[in-house]
Amino acid sequence: MSEHVIKMPDIGEGIAEVELTAWHVKPGDRVVEDQALADVMTDKANVEIPSPVVGKVISLGGEVGKLMAVGSELIRIEVEGEGAAKPQAAPPPVRAPAAEPAPAPREAPKRVDGERPIASPAVRRRAWELGIELRDVKPTGPGGRILQADLEAHAARTPARAPQLARPIEQQGADETQAIPVIGLRRKIAQKMQESKRRIPHFSYVEEVDVTEVEALRAQLNERYKDQRPRLTLLPFLIRAIVLAVAEHPVVNARFDDEAGVVTRHRAVHMGIATQTDAGLLVPVLRHAETHSLWDCAAEVARLADNARAGRATRDELSGSTITLTSLGALGGIASTPVINHPEVAIVGVNRIVERPVMRGGQVVGRQMMNLSSSFDHRVVDGQHAALFVQAIKRLLESPAMLFVE
Repeated sequence: MSEHVIKMPDIGEGIAEVELTAWHVKPGDRVVEDQALADVMTDKANVEIPSPVVGKVISLGGEVGKLMAVGSELIRIEVEGEGAAKPQAAPPPVRAPAAEPAPAPREAPKRVDGERPIASPAVRRRAWELGIELRDVKPTGPGGRILQADLEAHAARTPARAPQLARPIEQQGADETQAIPVIGLRRKIAQKMQESKRRIPHFSYVEEVDVTEVEALRAQLNERYKDQRPRLTLLPFLIRAIVLAVAEHPVVNARFDDEAGVVTRHRAVHMGIATQTDAGLLVPVLRHAETHSLWDCAAEVARLADNARAGRATRDELSGSTITLTSLGALGGIASTPVINHPEVAIVGVNRIVERPVMRGGQVVGRQMMNLSSSFDHRVVDGQHAALFVQAIKRLLESPAMLFVE
C-alpha cells in the first residue's frame, strides 16, 4: 500500500484559488479510477475533480465552502498495490459537468449498501428535477458511475416523484430556523452584486412601450413559420431593437475599467442574457448579436439558456458581454431597478406586458403595454444619453417594420 496525494489542479486562465463546493466521498470510502471526488467553483463554472487511482480515502483537504489555492492538498488516498508513498506528480484532469454520450451497455460494479451514488453535478441536478433517487438508478458508467443515459432510462421505466421537504411544513415550529451557507455560485453572485453596487453609481430610467404591433407581428411570424422555424418570443425583437439603438448611442455598449480609468466602447454587441437557474442567476452571452436573424437569435438564446440551466455552459459562454438584457417574463412587475453587470455600463430590464385602456386618436382603446426599466453607470452615461437610448428602443418596438430597415 502507498499514499497518493491529489493536489488542487490548475484550472487554467490564471486562476490562483477555487472554492470547494462539494465532496462526493468521505474518509474511509473506497474509490475507483475516474470516480468523482469533489466539485470546485471557479469564477465562471463548476468543475469536477476525478480520482486518478483506486484506493481508500484517508483524509480530505478542507470543508465545503473553503477557498483553496492551486497546488494545495485536496485529498489523500491509500492506493492499492505496490509503490512508495509520494505526492501526486501531476494533477488529475478536470472536467466541467456536461451532457454525456450514451455508452454501450455494460456491467458496472454494484454499489455497496449505504455508498453514495457516483454522478456528476449535472446528473444530480437532473435527477432532482425528475424527482428520482439516485440510489435507485442502475449505473453503466466506469466505476459504477451514473450517466445521463442511465437517468433517462430509469425515468422512462419509473414514475417520477416530486422532491419532498425533510419535514412537512405543518410540522415545523414557528421559531424553527435553517442556516444555509452561502457557497459556490450563490457566493459568486453575492460578491459580484456587492461589487457592482459598491463601485457603480447606478441610476435607473423607466419608459413605457406600446408593444401591440410587435406582438401582432410576432404572432403572424409564428403562425406563418410554425412548422419550419423556432417559435419566436419577444426576446429576439428586443435584442434586435437594442442592437439598432446601440448603433445610434454607442456610449451604452461599453465596459469601464475604473481602476485604469479607461472606457472601452465596442462595435460588436455581445448581449448578456440574464438567466435564472436552480443554482442562481447566470448571464450567458449571445456573441455578435448584430449578426443574428430573429430565428437564429431565438435558437442561440434557447441553446445558451439550456446549457446554463443544465450546468453545461462553458467559461466563454459566460463571459465577455458588453451590455445585458434581463427579464422576469410574466413575473416582471410594473418597474424594477436592475443591477448592472460590472464592468458593463448599462442593463436593459423588461417588465411584464399588460393590456390596458389608453388614448389613441381621441379614443379609448385596449393596447398591450410594457415598461422598460434600465440602469446605467452615471460615471459614463449621462441621463440624456440614457433616455435617448431607451426611447430609440421604444420607437423601434412601436414601429416594428423599422427593425428590418438598416
